[in-house]
Amino acid sequence: MTSARNPHPAFADLGVPAALCAVLHRGGIDTPFPIQSATLADTLAGRDVLGRGRTGSGKTLAFALPMVARLSDRRRASQSLRPRGLILAPTRELVTQIAAVIEPLAAASKLRVTTVFGGVSQGRQVSALRSGVDIVIACPGRLEDLIRQGHCRLDAVEITVLDEADHMADLGFLPAVRRLLDATPRDGQRMLFSATLDNGVDVIVRRFLSKPLTHSVDPEAAPIEPTSHHVFAVDNVEDKSHVVRELASGEGRRLLFTRTKHGAKKLAMQLTQAGVPAVDLHGNLNQNARDRNLAAFSSGRVRVLVATDIAARGLHVDDVVLVVHVDPPTEHKAYLHRSGRTARAGAGGDVVTVMLPSQRGDVRTLARQAGITPVIRQVSAGSQHTRELVGAAAALVAPSPVQAESARRAHAPSSSGRPRRGGSGRPASGRAAASTRASSSGRAAPSGHAASSGHAPSHRTWSTTSATGSKPGSSAVSVSRAGGPRRRGSR
Repeated sequence: MTSARNPHPAFADLGVPAALCAVLHRGGIDTPFPIQSATLADTLAGRDVLGRGRTGSGKTLAFALPMVARLSDRRRASQSLRPRGLILAPTRELVTQIAAVIEPLAAASKLRVTTVFGGVSQGRQVSALRSGVDIVIACPGRLEDLIRQGHCRLDAVEITVLDEADHMADLGFLPAVRRLLDATPRDGQRMLFSATLDNGVDVIVRRFLSKPLTHSVDPEAAPIEPTSHHVFAVDNVEDKSHVVRELASGEGRRLLFTRTKHGAKKLAMQLTQAGVPAVDLHGNLNQNARDRNLAAFSSGRVRVLVATDIAARGLHVDDVVLVVHVDPPTEHKAYLHRSGRTARAGAGGDVVTVMLPSQRGDVRTLARQAGITPVIRQVSAGSQHTRELVGAAAALVAPSPVQAESARRAHAPSSSGRPRRGGSGRPASGRAAASTRASSSGRAAPSGHAASSGHAPSHRTWSTTSATGSKPGSSAVSVSRAGGPRRRGSR
């Protein structure tokens, strides 16, 4: 059943309590997005809902508002280890971003919220659960670990949300999701939001949702609009490198996707060395490094983020003007989810796929399956089409001394004559470390006066650390903290 309602209601018209409307208004949100308009009346009434909408369509508020409103209506003291609301999401980034949306709403209703995910010590999470929380936002794996250890029970959960269920299926989380849902009361309200219903998501719907109302505001494979899709054909790998560097050099936020973790790390370092500050985001980074890099990108301290597909679902940053598929994805759903990082909340954006001659057939198939008709152009660095898309180029930023040393060592042969892989694992030299400690501030800033000439340098210095918090063989190009370079080492 699909509901048809007033296409332009206010949140109050849909039944959202006045206190929550006030929170939304303070955040500049006064008009619901289509998926919110379609679902809120039913979810606020306690109905199970299956919401299907493209990424970036406002799904988070569509489930956050009814969860907070309904739990606050049935206000009771927070119980140790027994949350009343549960939100499951596939990635740490998405858990964190959901928490950022729901916490102001919960605070207005005097509800307590905590997050649960891996990659960090569980001590804070256990402490929060023991002190009593109303809503838990969790990745399935860590939550199961805490339940097995006796730190959490789900028998008091009244409302459960599965966000981006199709991505949980892609990551192999559905068995854990089934076990967690089995641990919640059968008569609780359940909401599932997913772009697609394949890979077992339909089984979850049939098993756990009771007569759900289905609201679909977009076709399953709809491309993100308003978005311009481009394919830039290049002759060889060298031309590709130059074109990618030029695409990254503009003034707005840019998100570049690579196929591998090593490719993301390497490209971020190469761009930074070329004067385009960039950070990376991938599975080899620990949580502190991921948070630091994402904060640098979200705050605008760096304009370029190089990511693998792990970030495509969990990353919610406004004003991304350009998404570049440095390596074309292997299937159309990944293309749509990557591309959904731009044109969020109705804003415009551009998506570029960089295509080598050997990839022409695969890219054509990808475009057909994604339902897009991209403009295909043969380009090289400095071509008219590239310049038009990039717009005004940002000022180049000279890399810090530790970055230059890190890049030199990464490309230098080892004592055995073989190239180094992922750095040596040793700290930078004493001189570089002292220089970095003296100048590094953790943000883009003008460098100090020239030591001997008395003239100010012509470039700014962007200070980052390399390999912070990464696993062996990988490195992050991330915002540094005062105290100089860090060791590259394993977790």
